[in-house]
Amino acid sequence: MSAAPTTPSVEKALAHARGLLDRAPSLAERQAAEILRVVPGHASTLVVLGEALAAQGKVGPSIAALRQSLSKDPLRPDVWRLLAAQLAQAGDFAGVGMAQAAELRASVHHPRLQQAAQALVANDIPVAERLLKAHLREDDRDIAALRMLAEVAGRIGRYDDARTLLEHALAIAPTFAPARFNLALVHYRQQRFAQALEQIERLLEAEPGHPAYGNLKAAALTMIGETDAAVDLFEEVLAARPDQPRIWTSYGHSLKTVGRQDDSVAAYRRAIDLEPRLGEAWWSLANLKTVRFGAEDIAAMEAALARGDLSAEDRFHLHFALGKAQEDARAYEHSFAHYAEGNRLRRSAIEHVPATGRVERMRAVLTPDVFAARAGQGDPARDPIFVLGMPRAGSTLIEQILSSHSTVEGTQELPDIRAIAGHHAGADRDDYPAGLLALDPAQLAAMGAEYLERTRVHRRTGRPLFIDKMPNNWLHVPLIHLILPNATIIDARRHPLACCFSNFKQHFARGQAFSYDLAEMGRYYADYVALMDHVDAVLPGRVHRVHYEAMVADTEGEVRRLLDHVGLPFEAACLRFHENARAVRTASSEQVRRPIFREGLDQHRHYKPWLGPLRDALGPVLKRYPYPV
Repeated sequence: MSAAPTTPSVEKALAHARGLLDRAPSLAERQAAEILRVVPGHASTLVVLGEALAAQGKVGPSIAALRQSLSKDPLRPDVWRLLAAQLAQAGDFAGVGMAQAAELRASVHHPRLQQAAQALVANDIPVAERLLKAHLREDDRDIAALRMLAEVAGRIGRYDDARTLLEHALAIAPTFAPARFNLALVHYRQQRFAQALEQIERLLEAEPGHPAYGNLKAAALTMIGETDAAVDLFEEVLAARPDQPRIWTSYGHSLKTVGRQDDSVAAYRRAIDLEPRLGEAWWSLANLKTVRFGAEDIAAMEAALARGDLSAEDRFHLHFALGKAQEDARAYEHSFAHYAEGNRLRRSAIEHVPATGRVERMRAVLTPDVFAARAGQGDPARDPIFVLGMPRAGSTLIEQILSSHSTVEGTQELPDIRAIAGHHAGADRDDYPAGLLALDPAQLAAMGAEYLERTRVHRRTGRPLFIDKMPNNWLHVPLIHLILPNATIIDARRHPLACCFSNFKQHFARGQAFSYDLAEMGRYYADYVALMDHVDAVLPGRVHRVHYEAMVADTEGEVRRLLDHVGLPFEAACLRFHENARAVRTASSEQVRRPIFREGLDQHRHYKPWLGPLRDALGPVLKRYPYPV
């Protein structure tokens, strides 16, 4: 679209507005507004207006003005750069990536990079990846191409690749702040919070008080248990930028973590008041599990979905939230339709590699003789208690029960076992677990010690035992046994239909790519059971299994058996787990603040007509489960 025509008088007025930007941005805003009354939609004036608003901290209006300008003149890299900075202040990190990609499209001159940037803007990942890899084969020091390829990798969840590319870019250009901020985001998304904080601190040294950096720092502090500092930092950021809905949403997450539910609801509602189509805020309310949406809420979400300019991220979040709203209203067909569409949209944007091949190799390679030959190796510490299995199977409940004991500290879902497996044992290669067999006793002991050191940042209380409740660690139970032979391993299990459907209606921020398709989820559950059956056969008694249904039916008996397995005396506080005020960061955070309940056992029954693909994929596993529902 062409820019509005310019006359000499308009140019003179615009030059005057530009001259006011540094010394009197409010006057520059008024001057720009006057010009726009005469020449509506004038692209250059909209830029000046956006700059004036930005200088006054009016982030939302600035973003609107810059976007309007770019709709008329999209080949302005300087304006895309300013928009990216404003979006970062607003906490819209997905929008930052899109604006940066558009900036590159407008600024690069190599035809192949222009095509790649165009593909990124259109979210055509395969085309962008092919073009960028071809370009980097010719010039592996091209900062623009490295940054773009890192964006490609991040969008499809290949964070290790994104991290490597950004580190390479920063080795070439250490002061390149956008790449460092993206690297901090990648660390954060990989749950490498100490590393994320290291990068953020370097950014803050150069730009103290930068709200986007403060927002990410507060989020990272929340995830390492520095919740009071995180809440204080969010409040500091919001005092300076009270009109930022995404930062209000992040603040709500932090409040939820520390159990301030009413305050977290208020924060999410504030975000929605500021931006009614912000899907993450709506889903965050739904994800509390204790909020019931009214008719006005449902109408507002449906109105947001009807918008043609809604982002894919907002759209799938809204579908998940509406699925919960319609479920609460007992409109199960409508509820399932929303859950299904949210999952379809989410699945289309991520990669999922089935676990079946890896599980089959582990069952073939890891024989009783393999473990007998390595008995007594590894680090002898008994500090860790691994609670693993499928997500939504009761692991947070088990963690809350155990962390109510005077000798046990709850942490969170720690990524360290997977990272160690990938780095030392080739867990990301197609031949895993062959790499395990090549490890000598010294290496196994060092890996156990490395895990203990990596997780030390999450330990705050000085209690001798701590919990790592990363559910996906079931894929690494043999490794855990080899490097930490005295650690406790607990398998949290729940009826396949109840567990899998609970996953299907849960939007996970990251890390559970199997959960967005019913058939894929059924196969994942079957793979999990197959590997755990194998572990039971080759290492009898090594894993203690807790069935959620048994915990509901006989809570005290199951708690006593659980504590016996860990080697701890019974403490009555473990039965009052809902009184434990510790921070909880998982989807079940509000549920475990209440006494144990039965509601989750048969909710899937309402959706029976649509669960055929799940039942077929589960196959014999479904009939074998010892607690029919």
